[in-house]
Amino acid sequence: MIESAFLTEGMMRGLLNLSELARHLRPQLERDLWKPVGQAAVVMALTRLALRLQQNDRPEVRVLPKVGELITRSELTEFTYTNSDTSYECQRHLLAMAESHPGVFVTVTQGMREVLVISGRSMVSSVESCFGSEQLLLKKSNLSALTLRLTPDSKHTPGIFHSILKQLAWRKINLVNMICSYTELTIFLEQSEMALAFSVLSHFA
Repeated sequence: MIESAFLTEGMMRGLLNLSELARHLRPQLERDLWKPVGQAAVVMALTRLALRLQQNDRPEVRVLPKVGELITRSELTEFTYTNSDTSYECQRHLLAMAESHPGVFVTVTQGMREVLVISGRSMVSSVESCFGSEQLLLKKSNLSALTLRLTPDSKHTPGIFHSILKQLAWRKINLVNMICSYTELTIFLEQSEMALAFSVLSHFA
């Protein structure tokens, strides 16, 4: 049960009828435990769990003073390439080209098997040129980005990103990607989801 983020969130907020939830969970619990389980015992266990969730799921989100506003970007494109022996040289070439375009948005993330590149519209042709010999796995256009700046000590707050992202999940806002740095959380999403996501994250800024 704890594997369901929405179920635990509902318990934390007191939105669920624990007796009905216990009745729903009993058959699975009995199969897992190989023995009968009493309704009252399940309700009691759920009550204790709900209380623990309420006590532990309250991370304090702190933004940088006077710069906690949301930073928005639009007309972004995401490229995913297969990682190869020449990927690093492609990245180096692209970032060198980006240096001559102050203020342009471009970010490169190299994983074990893939290389992710997200760029603004003005750099799309440069990305395609620099990575022209690489295997393109996915190209996704018409993306937007929202960046929320946090205080450095937020990094030591358990659940800091969960507390933000779960608000988006509750409103069924789909994230295409996300990038975390020392004091910034940037999410990438479809342009059509931008207004709602901005409204949700503005409560943290």
